[in-house]
Amino acid sequence: MIDILNMTLPELTRWMVEDLGEPRFRAVQVWQWLWQKMARDFESMSNVSKNTRARLVEIAMIVWPTVERVEKSTDGTVKLLLRLADGALVETVLIPSESKDGVIRTTQCLSSQVGCAMGCTFCSTGSLGFERNMTMAEILGQILVARDYLNDRRLDRPILRNLVFMGMGEPLLNLRELMRSLETLNSDLGLTFSPRRITVSTCGIEKGLRELGDSGLAYLAVSLHAPNQALRERIMPKAARWSLEELISALEKYPLKTRERITFEYLLLGGVNDSIAEAKELARLVSRVKGKLNLILYNPAEGAPYKAPDNSRVLAFEKYLWDRNITAIVRKSKGQDINAACGQLKAAACQQESER
Repeated sequence: MIDILNMTLPELTRWMVEDLGEPRFRAVQVWQWLWQKMARDFESMSNVSKNTRARLVEIAMIVWPTVERVEKSTDGTVKLLLRLADGALVETVLIPSESKDGVIRTTQCLSSQVGCAMGCTFCSTGSLGFERNMTMAEILGQILVARDYLNDRRLDRPILRNLVFMGMGEPLLNLRELMRSLETLNSDLGLTFSPRRITVSTCGIEKGLRELGDSGLAYLAVSLHAPNQALRERIMPKAARWSLEELISALEKYPLKTRERITFEYLLLGGVNDSIAEAKELARLVSRVKGKLNLILYNPAEGAPYKAPDNSRVLAFEKYLWDRNITAIVRKSKGQDINAACGQLKAAACQQESER
């Protein structure tokens, strides 16, 4: 059986025309049912001929991730633990915010791999190890599940507005499926997300960085978390294999659109990377690139090797950067009461399963 959600529009069109002998417009009809009307079966595709629907039922399937667990925070953040067709577990997080017109909009944090091979010392996903890459269908299936959960069915006024590839996994280590997903997200006939509403976060993978930039399909965020090579090697040992100097040099050449800036993610770990000395090094580093800084307060899980930063150190760190004309915005961790940091819910679920 063919997983029809795992086809881009050109792939679906080629398959339906060449293998099924259908006209091209039929592929567009099916495509819109899958991604805009969120059909979960072929029978509901009312403007597709009965003959075609019957053939599709015999040879293809529509597979959404299933919701294994839902946890809701007092701040409105929702974490969904999803089970994929092979039983693998991944997480996606829905983060609400109020827009200028007073309407609540949602940002979704997407996973791109089952587990992660990078082994960053502050990340719960890293402690779980790497299982496999996710397919395009599984990556975008997270969005279908989220829209269904939010009852978000109006494309002209969507609730789900922004997508960030900052969940489980390193997106650039799953480059093929990432790029296929971005192409599908940008399709005017499908999910219709503008590139300015999609951010891909990488911890610094050389391969694929230029391809992502040249595509123009998403904005870039870089998980920095350390202002020098020695500290980066300590807390992000695998990411640090590509030296910080080489990473920043590559970002200096990264293709940007007008008014586009690279976002640097800097996780403040209490007593580790949150001093004024580190702020000075960070200021010198990021001033070389057209970018901005998101300062994220560490959200420690039970048994975590680090602690949350002291508020006074956070304010001093932020002020130092602003005084040097560097845009630095403190992002408070949401969902602390539901283990919303990457990998925490899956880690808890795996622990429970192992104890059964």
